[in-house]
Amino acid sequence: MASVSNSIQFSLKRSIFYFSSPHKLASRNLTNSVPLTNVSVVANSKNFELIKPLKLIKCSQLLKPRNNVDVFITKAIAADAEDHDIEITDGYVKPTKGFAEKYPALVTGFFFFTWYFLNVIFNILNKKVYNYFPYPYFVSVVHLLVGVTYCLVSWTVGLPKRAPINKELLALLTPVAFCHALGHVMSNVSFATVAVSFTHTIKALEPFFSASASQFVLGHQIPVSLWLSLAPVVIGVSMASLTELSFNWTGFISAMISNIAFTYRSIYSKKAMTGMDSTNVYAYISIIALLFCLPPAIFIEGPQLLQYGFRDAIAKVGLYKFLSDLFWIGMFYHLYNQIATNTLERVAPLTHAVGNVLKRVFVIGFSIVVFGNKISTQTGIGTAIAIAGVAIYSLIKARMEEQKRKATTVTHAQ
Repeated sequence: MASVSNSIQFSLKRSIFYFSSPHKLASRNLTNSVPLTNVSVVANSKNFELIKPLKLIKCSQLLKPRNNVDVFITKAIAADAEDHDIEITDGYVKPTKGFAEKYPALVTGFFFFTWYFLNVIFNILNKKVYNYFPYPYFVSVVHLLVGVTYCLVSWTVGLPKRAPINKELLALLTPVAFCHALGHVMSNVSFATVAVSFTHTIKALEPFFSASASQFVLGHQIPVSLWLSLAPVVIGVSMASLTELSFNWTGFISAMISNIAFTYRSIYSKKAMTGMDSTNVYAYISIIALLFCLPPAIFIEGPQLLQYGFRDAIAKVGLYKFLSDLFWIGMFYHLYNQIATNTLERVAPLTHAVGNVLKRVFVIGFSIVVFGNKISTQTGIGTAIAIAGVAIYSLIKARMEEQKRKATTVTHAQ
C-alpha cells in the first residue's frame, strides 16, 4: 500500500475486496462482498478508478445500496462485458478516455499522413493514366462520378445522414460548385500536358490570386507584409517557368485559370456558409460540379473517345486495368479531399497553413522521383523560392487570423 497523489492504491489478486462505509458501500458480512480478480483500485474521497476490467461473479443480491451504489455496479458489469477500462466517479461508472482523447497529437499526425499519402497516390496514378489516355475532361468527370457514387452509398447506409437541401441552399452552393468544377477541369488539363511538379509550382500562385481578389473584389485591406511575402512566390514561379522542360502554354494557362477558379470558389464558399456539416456540403458540391463537367466532356472529347480514345487505351493496357485505373483515381481523389477537410477541421490556422505548404512539397518531390522528370537548376531554385514564399505568406496570414479570432473572443467575453 502506497500513497500516490493523496490517494491510496490497493493491488489485489484473487482476493475478496469490499468497500467500507466512507466510500458509499456497507459491507456487513461476506455475502455483501464483491469478488475481484487482478484489480487495482485508486480510492480517494470522491472517486474510484478501476484500472483493469472488473471480473464480477454472482452479482445479484451482493450489495446493499447506499447512495445509489448499485447503479455503478450495474454499469461496471456492462462495461466489463465489452472489455473496456472502467472509471467510477461519484458513484457512477463510465469508460475511460479513448485513444483519440488520450493522444490527440498522434491522431492528428495520422490524419496528416493519410492526407499526404492519398494526395501523392492520386497525383501519381492520375498522371500515369494521362500517359495512355490523354482526355482530361472525361477523367475529371470520372473523378467526380466516383466521388458522387461514394456519397450516395454513404447516404443510403446513413453514414453520414443526408442533410436536406432547399432552393436557398442550392442557390448558394451552385456558384461554389461551378468554380470547383472549372478549377478541377483546368487542373487536369494542366496535369495532362505538363509535368505534375510544374503544375503544382504554378498553383503555388494561388495565394497571390486570393490576396488580389480579397483586396480588389471584396474590398478587404491586405497588409503590406502579406504583399511583400508574395513577391518571392511570383519570382520563383517565373524562374521555374522560363526553364521548365515540359513547358507549354496550354498547361501554363490551364493552371492559371485553375488558380482563379479556386480563388473565387473560396469567396463564394464564405458567402455560402451554412449550418450543414462539411461532409454533406462537399457531397452536394460534387454532385452539382459533376453536372457542370458533363457537357464539355461530351462535346469536346466525346467524338474522339467514341472513335478511337477508348479503343486505343484498352489496346495499350487492357480493359480491366483501364477500368480499375479510372475507378481508383476517382476514389483517391474523393478520399484525399474528404480526409483533407477532416484534417483541417482538427487544427489551428497556423498548423493548417504549414500543412498545406508541406503537402505541395511532398507532391512535387514524389512526382519528380516517380516520373524521373528532368528539371534544370534554375527550375529547381525557382520552385524552392516559390514554396518558401508560400510558406511565409501562409504563416503571416495564419497569425493574423489567430489574432483576429482572439480579439473576437475577448470582445464577446466583455
